[in-house]
Amino acid sequence: MNIPDNSTVQVTIYGKSYTIKGKADSGYISGVANYVDMKMREVEDGSQSTQVEGKVAILAGMNITDELFSARQEKDKIENQFEERIQALTELIDETLST
Repeated sequence: MNIPDNSTVQVTIYGKSYTIKGKADSGYISGVANYVDMKMREVEDGSQSTQVEGKVAILAGMNITDELFSARQEKDKIENQFEERIQALTELIDETLST
């Protein structure tokens, strides 16, 4: 995959425009920005009262971080299950070959 050295993308998050420059495809950067915007709007929609923009951003960041940590835990759990399975199969192969 050919990723440009630097992409500059104009994005809108929570009603404000930002120019983002990064070492990623412009579509990827836009997708990340759209996801952050969506998460901020979810926080806003879930709130009983009007929230300060900074508080919405912090709560959205916490929600996104929770998703990341949960995904990492799930990945680690799956990796451990595979490693246990591989170890069990390796032991079974060794036992079979030694007989």
